[in-house]
This record gives sequence, C-alpha cells and structure tokens, in this order.
Amino acid sequence: QVQLVESGGGLVQAGGSLRLSCAASGRTFRNYAMGWFRQAPGKEREFVAAVSWSGGRTYYADSVKGRFTISRDNAKNTVYLQMNSLKPEDTAVYYCAADYRTVDIATMREYEYDFWGQGTQVTVSS
Repeated sequence: QVQLVESGGGLVQAGGSLRLSCAASGRTFRNYAMGWFRQAPGKEREFVAAVSWSGGRTYYADSVKGRFTISRDNAKNTVYLQMNSLKPEDTAVYYCAADYRTVDIATMREYEYDFWGQGTQVTVSS
C-alpha cells in the first residue's frame, strides 16, 4: 500500500504560478512511476503529467506542455508539479497517483495507476 497526500493547491490569478506537492509513504517510493491527473467540474478526470521512477523520463498532456513541470525527489518521497502561466481552464481538483513499475518509464493511462491521493483544489481566476 502507498499513501499519497497532495498539498499546495489554492486560488491564483491567471498568469500566476503554483507548485503542488505529493508526499508518499508506505512502500518503496522509488519503485513507482508517479503521475498527476486533474478533474474539472462536470468533466472526466484527465492526465496532466507523469515521471518515471528515476525522474529521467517525463510526459505531459499537450494542454500543459511548456507551462507545467513534473519532478520528483526520491530522498524525500515527494513528487512535484510546478505550474506556471496558469489559465482559468486549469481550474480543477489535482490528484497524484502511483504506478508500480519494473522499468524506468511512466504511463498516461489512468487505469494503470495503483494508488491515488485525495486531491487538492486549484482555482485560477480570470
């Protein structure tokens, strides 16, 4: 079992920045690829970004590419999502997720993730 706790959400004006954190506990963090997903009101949850267990491979949704950066610190059992140039359409609940991997890759497929956090709200005002 892996427990995930997100933090760092809040209210920000368009063009601003936020950094989300996801602290993991339980099983060995470095065995897991990590992903960020989001769900806006009335919409399905969607992929945002993912990072392999070494941090060497990162993946982004087209909608956030160039604005968001995913990273991880395996010594601190934490994954981050730096969000810059935020837009009102980025408003959503953001979830981090863990996917056990034996190879150093990550996936954008939601169903492959084994553990999920409770989410943190991000609201971008226009």
